[in-house]
Amino acid sequence: MKFLLTSSGICNPSISNALVDLLGKPIAEATALFVPTGVYPFPGGAERAWRAIHGRASIPLSQLGWKSLGILELTALPTIRQENWVPAVREADALLVWGGDVLYLTYWLRQSGLADLLPSLSDTVYVGVSAGSIAVTPYNCDADFDLGFVPDGSDMAQGAERALGLVDFTLYPHLNHPDMEDTDLPTIQKWASGIPVPTYAIDDNTAVKVVDGTVEVVSEGDWKLINP
Repeated sequence: MKFLLTSSGICNPSISNALVDLLGKPIAEATALFVPTGVYPFPGGAERAWRAIHGRASIPLSQLGWKSLGILELTALPTIRQENWVPAVREADALLVWGGDVLYLTYWLRQSGLADLLPSLSDTVYVGVSAGSIAVTPYNCDADFDLGFVPDGSDMAQGAERALGLVDFTLYPHLNHPDMEDTDLPTIQKWASGIPVPTYAIDDNTAVKVVDGTVEVVSEGDWKLINP
């Protein structure tokens, strides 16, 4: 796949240009499927999902003027025949994967079968926001936080620190966000020191673009590469 891993969506011209480059066409000519699943575990998750889908959230993603936009609800996919949803995924120009709880999102990416399908989507652009970006990396920087939302008796907590590993680096979004106390650089560096792959710490004006394993940082803000 082609990846555009963002902290806060398509929030500036540089990231927008990177998306158009990956799509190979204007956004107005591209089709997309929106994945809201990761936000459900949080209080008010249903409302947050609605706001994200309808472009009422402050993070620009669904409201970019796509030719068409559909919903891909991961929790529903295991109950649907694959021939009724896989073709829609293969035909979409972009998958827009919203943020939220990395552990929950990663769990349902696997349970739904979408995680197994993703590596075969060579022409599709995976656009992640926050948790949606972390989910395709090897390690979950939000594991401790996410464990607080695991339902009693669920096996979801097993392997909470690992994500899908579809790229060979990990990502720590929202660098120096004023409302997130664990996003200062020393805290991120401390976490990254225990990770055996490079970590990109990116702020809300930065994205990481990946094509055929080649990584490019697209930024109008601040970021730092932390090597193991």
